[in-house]
Amino acid sequence: MDVLGWLRELGLEQYEAIFRENDIDASVLSSLTNEDLKEIGVASLGHRRKLLGAIAVLQDEEAGAAAGGRTVVVASEGERRQLTLMFCDLVGSTPLASRFDPEDLSEIIRTYHRTVADAIGRFDGYVAKYMGDGVLTYFGYPQAHEDDAERAVRAGLAVIEAVARLELPERLAVRIGVATGLVVVGELIGEGAAQERGVVGETPNLAARLQAVAELNSLVVADTTRRQIGALFEVEDLGTQRLAGFADPQHAWRVVAESGVVSRFEALRSGTAALVGREEELNQLLAAWQQAKTGAGRVVLISGEPGIGKSRLVAELAERVEPEPHNGCGISARHIIRTARSIHSFRSSNMPAILPATTQPIKSAPS
Repeated sequence: MDVLGWLRELGLEQYEAIFRENDIDASVLSSLTNEDLKEIGVASLGHRRKLLGAIAVLQDEEAGAAAGGRTVVVASEGERRQLTLMFCDLVGSTPLASRFDPEDLSEIIRTYHRTVADAIGRFDGYVAKYMGDGVLTYFGYPQAHEDDAERAVRAGLAVIEAVARLELPERLAVRIGVATGLVVVGELIGEGAAQERGVVGETPNLAARLQAVAELNSLVVADTTRRQIGALFEVEDLGTQRLAGFADPQHAWRVVAESGVVSRFEALRSGTAALVGREEELNQLLAAWQQAKTGAGRVVLISGEPGIGKSRLVAELAERVEPEPHNGCGISARHIIRTARSIHSFRSSNMPAILPATTQPIKSAPS
């Protein structure tokens, strides 16, 4: 097996030198681990995941050969998830090809890819595919976060800044489109080393079309993403855009810069609509509050998938009890999650799970 050719198929040819320096050939490739990749200098989380995914395919092929050539079938069922997808495109790549020797151009593209991947990795995005000078990134898969839309926008702004700073024979510019929506993700597409986890739905197409309407070194987001980032960023309304492949015009927004809003949660609540579909959960919380007021302590754990409205539910409770005497305090969500994972296995659901803990009566005033 040609290891260097395998890297090129994956679009990760920038690591050819370190694979050579560390004597990584076909006999050891399938045994590489995440720690091995870190040790040899593959710093990007997205790149490590892509390499490990391709290595897993090699391991399956080797297992099939060991089983007498029988094909090993790997489960490839996709799952329905909300993702934010970012499509980044290098502007003017065709003129670049006419002005530079192919080897020099290849080095420019490698530097560009590495810069984009590093910027995305800082925000825990997953580089899913390199398409020539285009880069498709997932935020929300494989790892989901409460703020994937925000992460995608911050990553896009970081990419624009990083690419503009590159010291190359010619200045580079990019255009970026970001969209959020429901997709089916995880289906295995392709064969061999080029096999990848694909996304099915209109969201990737929307991100790509929005990229096409962006100006040089600018970031354009769909209305779905705009609603999720609230007032965290200054945006310019581009109105509705007629996009190829979409029957209805799509509302687009250009992200200008971070807004400097101090409270992230307040920024996201700006213009929040009335709470809908959470009456049962809210009533449980209000019942616990009434019990606490009688002196019976109550502790409630609210758990669920990122982005389904846990913070919004707590904010609604805070508004309901605001007229009554109480003390409030804030705790980092990261600390809550670490503690919760130690006492309760989070369930996967599209509704928050409200789990009252065992309680003891308290004598102090309600808080």
